[in-house]
Amino acid sequence: MPVTTKIQFFILFILYITTKCESVNVETVSSDIKFKNVDRTIDLTSQLVKITSKITLENSGKSPVKNFLLAIEASAKDNLASINAKDSSNKDLRTVESTVKGNANIKFWRVDLKEPLNAGSTVVVTAETVFTKALQPYPTAITQQEDQLVKYTGNLYVYSPYPVTPQKTNVAINTKSIETFTKVKPFSQQDGSIQYGPYSNMVPYSEKELSIHYKNNSPFLTVTRVERLIEVSHWGNIAVEELIEVEHTGAKLKGPFSRYDYQQDHHSGPASVRSYKTLLPASASDVYYRDTNGNISTSNMKVKKDSVELDLRPRYPLFGGWRTHYTLGYNVPSYEYLYHSGNEYLLKMRVIDHIFDDMQVDELTTKIILPEGSTGIKLNIPYPVTRLPDSLHYTYLDTKGRPVITFKKNNLVENHIQDFQLRYTFPRLLMLQEPLLVVGFLYALFLCVIIYVRLDFSIHKSEHQHKD
Repeated sequence: MPVTTKIQFFILFILYITTKCESVNVETVSSDIKFKNVDRTIDLTSQLVKITSKITLENSGKSPVKNFLLAIEASAKDNLASINAKDSSNKDLRTVESTVKGNANIKFWRVDLKEPLNAGSTVVVTAETVFTKALQPYPTAITQQEDQLVKYTGNLYVYSPYPVTPQKTNVAINTKSIETFTKVKPFSQQDGSIQYGPYSNMVPYSEKELSIHYKNNSPFLTVTRVERLIEVSHWGNIAVEELIEVEHTGAKLKGPFSRYDYQQDHHSGPASVRSYKTLLPASASDVYYRDTNGNISTSNMKVKKDSVELDLRPRYPLFGGWRTHYTLGYNVPSYEYLYHSGNEYLLKMRVIDHIFDDMQVDELTTKIILPEGSTGIKLNIPYPVTRLPDSLHYTYLDTKGRPVITFKKNNLVENHIQDFQLRYTFPRLLMLQEPLLVVGFLYALFLCVIIYVRLDFSIHKSEHQHKD
């Protein structure tokens, strides 16, 4: 191998190792930190499991602490959709996914404090986590008249890499119909909730199964796939279109379905979904809602001050295991989302819009079509996504094609309704391209007509000319 080739290979190897080290944050668990008090709330009232922990963090060491770790046990990490932390002023704290040596099965997040925590001091931090598909229908199939029962299996204790003393847990269920639940003293049960604790002197990584079997007829709708298309025009309009596939992932329907009973008895099908509300931007116009059969007229639209509310009603009610898909589209004015300075442009729009309350989305694909001639494209998204290769989209009067930026994200909830930023360069003179193409085409057409009318392309002369 030549010397220059060896040097290039060595440089590439060093760059690869450096990149890998920067992308994986390896942390150590500080022995100076402990959770002096934790008040935890587990919300089981919808199809999502929302856990909010109010943590009193104490620095028992001798030097200031700049960050601490949050941990998710191995049994729950695959269902985690969102995690964030806030300080006592309800301001977001920077949260970075990390690892701890020797704990490969546990997910860790490093939370950076706004200010270093001095020795002997405490600070209050609120951690919020959202889990999808953590509630399992039990039984898995029910008849049209039956209520839906679900089972939750979690951790009775706060899972933490630090000692916790003491801790309390409140489980919100919002129903009196509880079949069974874990009973570990001290505990108490009230209407719609169960209180556990306080439990003192808990060692790090404490686990004990918490199981609750109860009635939950809230909509168990899962958006299995969303394809979101955003087409940007510099002529004042941005078109948004979404292809949405929805499935009822609750207890499946057992036995026949009676349309007559469903319409006559409002208590029939308590776990089914008749309709749901979707929120669009307040400036949305020209809204359409259709499926493969055409426009769906069983829907209503209400314009509010801060949003456009759509009451979407599918052609048929959704029971467990039933699916539907539809297309939802609208237009918004570009001046609300597109900013520019000279030839530099900035697009700020949502990665995903609100589809329904307590939504869970299995897969999102977002495509952004920019004007032809856009270059220097830089995409910034507030959370990790999978960037797919760029492509080209051709439409009327295009010559080179319009650049298309595509990215994917799995397991989304309402916390992911955040703005992305897309910067690109577009020479403003290119806005004259399409009008000039139209003018040039018409000019060439009229020129061809003039030539055709003025010139004689016949092979034989007329008889009048032959006699002369």
